[in-house]
Amino acid sequence: MIALGTVAALLVLAFGRDWAGMAGQWWNSSTYNHILFVPPVIGWLVHQRWPQLRRLTPSTWWPGLALFGAALLLWVLGSFGAVALVRQAGIVAMLGAAVLALLGPRVGAGLAFPLAYMVFLVPFGDELVPPLQLVTAKLAIALVHLSQVPAAINGVFIDTPAGLFEVAEACSGIEFLIAMVAFGALAGHVCFRSWPRRAGFMLIAVAVPVLANGVRAWGTIYIAQFKGAAYAGGFDHIVYGWIFFAVVIALVIAAGWPFFDRASDAPLVDVPKLRSSPALGRLAAQTIRMPVLLAAMAALVIAGQGWVFAANRLDAPVPRQIDLPQVPGWHRVDYRPALWWEPRASGADHRLLGRYADDRGNTVDVFYALYSSQSEGRKAGGFGEGALTPNTAWAWRAPGPGAAHGKSDVLLGRGAVERLAETYYRTGALLTGSNARLKLANIAGRLALRKEPTMLLILSAERQPGHDPARATAAFRAATGPLGPWMDRIAGLR
Repeated sequence: MIALGTVAALLVLAFGRDWAGMAGQWWNSSTYNHILFVPPVIGWLVHQRWPQLRRLTPSTWWPGLALFGAALLLWVLGSFGAVALVRQAGIVAMLGAAVLALLGPRVGAGLAFPLAYMVFLVPFGDELVPPLQLVTAKLAIALVHLSQVPAAINGVFIDTPAGLFEVAEACSGIEFLIAMVAFGALAGHVCFRSWPRRAGFMLIAVAVPVLANGVRAWGTIYIAQFKGAAYAGGFDHIVYGWIFFAVVIALVIAAGWPFFDRASDAPLVDVPKLRSSPALGRLAAQTIRMPVLLAAMAALVIAGQGWVFAANRLDAPVPRQIDLPQVPGWHRVDYRPALWWEPRASGADHRLLGRYADDRGNTVDVFYALYSSQSEGRKAGGFGEGALTPNTAWAWRAPGPGAAHGKSDVLLGRGAVERLAETYYRTGALLTGSNARLKLANIAGRLALRKEPTMLLILSAERQPGHDPARATAAFRAATGPLGPWMDRIAGLR
């Protein structure tokens, strides 16, 4: 146990930047405040098992070292792709693998659930916000219509006689859904023995907060019809907090209570079964000497961090100056949007923003960013980067019409100005609108220590009378020719 505590402390120190970043999310983001309770819960789960675990003999285990290496590789890949979620999953997995390597498979089997529950230390779920916004909006509009309130829905915006309501990111319900998943996993393990009952309880834990969030959104809109939007918003902020979460938990517990089948005094670790298991016996025979294990773990950490350090020093050569080129059939005009719009590209070496017009009155805004490399603070597809800059007059409305090799979104500015934005990423021969595909390409390049620039292109058009933004951007793309080579030429690569 002394060796395990020492290794755990050294791992936290060696990857202190990632642990500090993760803890900052727990403390500062309302979406992840519930994770502050996860470490004490894990400690409680281990404490419950401690009387039984003391009857097992720990042993060093070389397959645990292999798992440790795999977890370290996950951190390396997350660092190469500048994906905090993957890096954080890697450092948490390293701790779990260290437990298996130092204590062996029998003790590891006794700690199976606490080790698995460590996954909830990782802040995840932001990717679910847009679909949850749409689900909440659809639930709310259905209930609004049932309550005989005239309303129209436009993406995540609901127009009623009392005003225009937006199902914003903060109203998606993601924080309570993630917290309920963590709670459901814990309660399902502690209160049930039957796996079908555990699965049913988890389904309830997922469905209830989503449905309840739709009811909350409806309630806000409904109250606003009689008391005004300001009153409804204030009431919503008071109720939608711990009160709402407590009600959701109470509903979930009430639904599952009649089906609890684990006795409160039932042991959580079956020591005789762990001792007599032939499979665990064969696994436990794969031992390794403690000094060799510790030296191998240290060597792996040094090698992984050295690899990342070398990759972070890779900067592709980029021109000192770039400019938006001439496009056949289009000409440059002054950039005068109806409502100011400027994408974000933090850490880019070059940024360009301009407007093109054709002879038929179509206008297309072009934003281009060039990065010599991708790293923390320099991510073309990072959170808050790209077409929709947080804390501005613009809000995401809905997915846009399909764009070949790109990602299309419809934005709404101050509830009145509609804008289509098509996002394209380019690195090497890849042209994509998928942030995930961009990350994979960046990871592959860094694995081989290649110096490759990354480009971000956003084609955007405002909706104007007689001019469809999707047709305008399609006409512009047809005039540029293949977008990938066009982006390369701006960067001086062709």
